[in-house]
Amino acid sequence: MSTDRRPDHRSDHQRGHRSARSSHSAGLRHVLTHLITPLLMCIGMGLAYLGAFANPAPHHLPVAVVGSGRSAQLLAQSINDKADGALEVRTVGDRSAAVDLLKHQEIFGAYVSNAHGEKGASGGAGTAAGSGAQGASSGGRTPGGADSAGASTWRPRVGGEAGPARPAPELVVATAGSDTSATVVQKVFTPIAAQQGAPLKVTDVAPTTEDDPTGQGIFFLLVAISIGSYASVAVIGGAGAVLPIRLRAALALGTSFVVGLIGTAFAGPVFHLVDHGLVGLVGLAGMAWLYSAGILLIGTGLHTFLRRWTTLGVMALFVMLNFTSSGGIFRPEMQNGFFAALHSFWNGAAFVEGTRSHVYFGGYGLPGHVWTLVWWLVAGLVSVGAAALAERRRRTAEAEAVANAAAVAAAAVRATVPAPEPAPSAERSGGAVGARSGDRRASVAAAERGVEEEMEEVVGV
Repeated sequence: MSTDRRPDHRSDHQRGHRSARSSHSAGLRHVLTHLITPLLMCIGMGLAYLGAFANPAPHHLPVAVVGSGRSAQLLAQSINDKADGALEVRTVGDRSAAVDLLKHQEIFGAYVSNAHGEKGASGGAGTAAGSGAQGASSGGRTPGGADSAGASTWRPRVGGEAGPARPAPELVVATAGSDTSATVVQKVFTPIAAQQGAPLKVTDVAPTTEDDPTGQGIFFLLVAISIGSYASVAVIGGAGAVLPIRLRAALALGTSFVVGLIGTAFAGPVFHLVDHGLVGLVGLAGMAWLYSAGILLIGTGLHTFLRRWTTLGVMALFVMLNFTSSGGIFRPEMQNGFFAALHSFWNGAAFVEGTRSHVYFGGYGLPGHVWTLVWWLVAGLVSVGAAALAERRRRTAEAEAVANAAAVAAAAVRATVPAPEPAPSAERSGGAVGARSGDRRASVAAAERGVEEEMEEVVGV
């Protein structure tokens, strides 16, 4: 009787099916793991942008009432009381002093109760203060319309009858500092001026360029330079991972120079955001390079530690927290305390405010903003230095692991290979020794490859 069995094709099919299913499960886990990054980006962007821009409202926005008499003080106090912390109103002796404060960005609007501004305490201011207080006590504050950037603002409700005809009241603003803040201030003082029986005259002492009427072009310039910088981090850290850290740092500095030149071209000859000639463009190019170099160096250093999470980390630092606190759309006085605090030291805010100061305000406050950018560049150099130390230690550990694996493999080969038998001739002896040496070298190489693959998985290459 024959004992031969027919091949079990069903068993082979089941094994193949299980193997394919296992492969699909592994691939699905791999995809789901990598989907964590974009989902976290979605959450982070939503929290940052909606938290910073969804409901802007003034918080201690500094403004001034021009005048030195009692009626000017009463008007300022009345507005302060009804603002409930939204405004911070002071009195200024004359119009020229108010203009200086505007150009130093210490205030964002100055109300002059008559055309001359030297007698702000006479007549009109007192009438406006009394009427404003009367109306505020009956109506409080009411929501205003949306400004040019979509911010919901407020204005005091004023009542009473207008006094006798007087010179037109004036509101002095500096839209280059912030168009949205100037719009908020105008909404506040327009109903107060109506008590004098004349429309409010608005004077802009620091207008923006004709090609950037809202003054927000600087913010979008920040966006362009930021994207060029942090996107380059992924390329240098990923494709350049095999390069030494010094060469990657040099590439980062060179790339930041190119990104800065591109940003300067956008701001100057392309979109005419800067109209101060070559000197203005050189100053802008310097700040753009400082800003971009800080991002690139920090990102290059972080890639050593974060690996595939570097993109998320860089976006959190230089998009989610950076754009929202830069002051390019809403100044910190129009945001909550968190983003207002970031504005005081974050690199995007330093670039936006530094560019505003350089282009529109005669360089006032510029050194402080430049120093902020320099400190971020220093942070980038520290990041690269820490990455260099970490990579040196990692290379040492890898070399030791490979050496240990090679020694273990060599010992295993010596233990498993039988002792050589005497060969009948020198030729056979030589051939056997060569074969055994080849086998030993192959075993060592296989062990080394296994160790290298394991180390790559550990470090996430």
